[in-house]
Amino acid sequence: MTTTIDKTILISGASSGIGEATVRELAASGARLFIGARRSDRLEALAAELGATVAWQKLDVTSAENFAAFAEAAEARFGRIDVLINNAGVMPLSPLAALKQDEWTRMIDVNIRGVLNGIAAVLPRFVAQRSGHVVNVASIAAHLVLPSAAVYCATKYAVWAISEGLRQEHDDIRSTVISPGVVATELGNDITDPAIASALQDWRQKSLTPDAIARAIRYALEQPEGVDINEVIIRPTAANM
Repeated sequence: MTTTIDKTILISGASSGIGEATVRELAASGARLFIGARRSDRLEALAAELGATVAWQKLDVTSAENFAAFAEAAEARFGRIDVLINNAGVMPLSPLAALKQDEWTRMIDVNIRGVLNGIAAVLPRFVAQRSGHVVNVASIAAHLVLPSAAVYCATKYAVWAISEGLRQEHDDIRSTVISPGVVATELGNDITDPAIASALQDWRQKSLTPDAIARAIRYALEQPEGVDINEVIIRPTAANM
């Protein structure tokens, strides 16, 4: 039996991969969605396809002001905000000795600061209404460290820590962290090291599809207010990552 989700949900990183799959999954549930990403052409096409309960706005998660305006626009459109799904992320893996500091900065800005900016945009509303749900998409990389992934793993551990801190600080706001293993998405397409890019393609021979993660997110959202799914680790059956 499917459950109708009568909530207004913000989703970052919604133009492809896990984000797009989550938009489709939750639109089918009856939720009202306000979706954001950098690629406005994809957002516009997705919203046009799915109908009036899906609205969009271009979003740069690294800008606190931009995320705040995104939340304000969502509230103006739908009247309130019930859920934030922080999904935007980047993964330009490289060995530390390669000293790709611009890539380190980008991961920190998108993967950590982007999550904090999203929380800052909705938390005062959630506190005022004494309810709300933050879903942060982390990674299996929050639970292990691999060569060439030190900075990425650090950012995803930070997402886990932020999620747990939010849970402990607010007993009327739900916090869920989703930690996927390898998923067949565009994540990692910006890896500049040829050997690592090739290894990622090998890992993806045993990977999840984005809709598997979307279903896990929907499961967390479908629970009654008194139930908080704090963490979901989801991996391909035949893989360790």
